Amino acid sequence: MKTGDREGGTAATRLADGLTRRITIAGLAGLAAARKQSSAQQTPAKIPRVGWIWAGRSAGNPIEAAGFRKGLKDLGYIEGQNIVVEYRFGEGRTDRIGDLAAELVQLQPDVLVALGDRTVLQVKGVTTNIPVVMLAGDPVGAGLVAGLARPGGNITGVSMMQGLEGLTGKRVELLNDALPKATRIGLMFQPDNPTNVKSLTQAEEIASRLGLVIRPFPVKPGDELEAAINAVARQGVDGVEIEPFLPVTSYPRETRELLLKYRLPAISELRQVAESGGLLSYGPNAFDAMRRLAYFVDRILKGAKPADLPVEQATRLELVVNVKTAAALGLTMPPSILARADEVIE
Repeated sequence: MKTGDREGGTAATRLADGLTRRITIAGLAGLAAARKQSSAQQTPAKIPRVGWIWAGRSAGNPIEAAGFRKGLKDLGYIEGQNIVVEYRFGEGRTDRIGDLAAELVQLQPDVLVALGDRTVLQVKGVTTNIPVVMLAGDPVGAGLVAGLARPGGNITGVSMMQGLEGLTGKRVELLNDALPKATRIGLMFQPDNPTNVKSLTQAEEIASRLGLVIRPFPVKPGDELEAAINAVARQGVDGVEIEPFLPVTSYPRETRELLLKYRLPAISELRQVAESGGLLSYGPNAFDAMRRLAYFVDRILKGAKPADLPVEQATRLELVVNVKTAAALGLTMPPSILARADEVIE
């Protein structure tokens, strides 16, 4: 064989060997990438965990839970699939909240949702690290956040405007319109709730302008509901304004039955009270507010910090009139109130 042929053959061999090595390396690299991709596909994404706590009862899918669940669904979250929610209910007992809050913190959720000033205060006492989404009355006045626009710390959420914007005074006015001959109005409130105390002051100011007398009836958590309503009735008031507090928030139907039993026309912020048989309700739509909490949870799960999320105020106010209750109490609702009502229950 000629030297040129041997050199040519050797060169061709080296070229073939180099090509084979490159193909092999590329193949191995591709295989490694495929395995890496397959491994990534097989590793499940972390499912976010949310802790949710309220002092009320779990029975009957209360609007406090139903509104939040609807908000999650609207944002594409499906419980048990791409989000886990650990629900804790106080079942009407505020003395359980501290233990329930500590229990949730032990689970190390990505976000905590807390409903009610007292509940948020308890949660705030057990964690300053886990983000907290709250539903509260007057979160600034209650010391839950530094301010609405800049809450600071680890808490943000929705304010129900209790004690703000004259809503308690407006309810006193509405009850006075419904009961034009009234002279004495009772106010049931929780004395250790700063928001409720503000409401009493507000009610007294409005009443003095209307020529009414406000009779305060403090109710503490754990007090018997019937005993409290009976005490109001014995004082001969013409009607009663009921602030949101336990046990009323947990027992709206029982509240309705007692109001009818003692023939007390009542107005409340709580729509549930009017729906279940109270006379009137006027205040923010609680279901919408609960649904909005899911928005804050979503933002935090996507990386936002509570301190950077301004507290929102519930702005959708609604007046509900129950004419069935009016008839049962022998009352005729003035046309002016019926015309202003967002909903009339007949």
